[in-house]
Amino acid sequence: MKALTLIFSLLLLGGCAGGLSIDRQHPSANHDSRVQWVVVHYTSTDVQHSLELLTRGGVSSHYLIGEAPATIYQLVDENRRAWHAGDSQWRGRTWLNASTLGIELVNQGYADTPAGRVWQPYSEAQIDALILLLKDIVQRHHLPIDSIIGHSDIAPQRKVDPGPLFPWRRLADAGLIRWPDAAQVARQQALFSQQLPAPEWFAAQLRQLGYAVPTVAQADQPLRNVLAALQMKYRPSNVDGQPDAETAAILQVLNQAR
Repeated sequence: MKALTLIFSLLLLGGCAGGLSIDRQHPSANHDSRVQWVVVHYTSTDVQHSLELLTRGGVSSHYLIGEAPATIYQLVDENRRAWHAGDSQWRGRTWLNASTLGIELVNQGYADTPAGRVWQPYSEAQIDALILLLKDIVQRHHLPIDSIIGHSDIAPQRKVDPGPLFPWRRLADAGLIRWPDAAQVARQQALFSQQLPAPEWFAAQLRQLGYAVPTVAQADQPLRNVLAALQMKYRPSNVDGQPDAETAAILQVLNQAR
């Protein structure tokens, strides 16, 4: 019996009594990256506090990009899961830490003042650095267009970052995301101005893009939160969350282009 136990142990160790032996001469071609999307955030604080929170707090991200200078810090290896997405959903996938890379931008976010909400703009150097990093990530992980999303896209009921001043159009110009054609949006907006679709239509269009939308019967505000997330991305001049003709046109043009 002892002899059988010894033989079995040696088999588990690959015949090497000194430790585990693994033959790696037959790598499979049947695999791809665990990364499906890249999620953009802002930190709501300065660079030093951001580094402290993301390295010694309860959250983390793969990258942090400073404001001035626009230094790129890698905080978590891309093969490891960072804790940046939380309770999230996109295109049917939930709890997206396992399938995303997180990039935090040093930015204070917003301040609520007597005159209304004031958002902090992003620096040109910061966005330049982000675009270079995103292009590198997209190439290495073979990600398709539209793989770059915001925290507000995957958690619209509780998050608003990277906010309406984040320049999504610059990412579109860099070939990283699609952008709705302005002429097509204008034509569709004229049609929708005559008769606005029902809330259920807006919910279905948002789901087709990838957003998680509660059923309209549950509550009106959750739908408006998702519409606001879309508007922050494609129509940042007005992010009231109202289902209007321009938002309907943007949704239709985006979904037709997919």
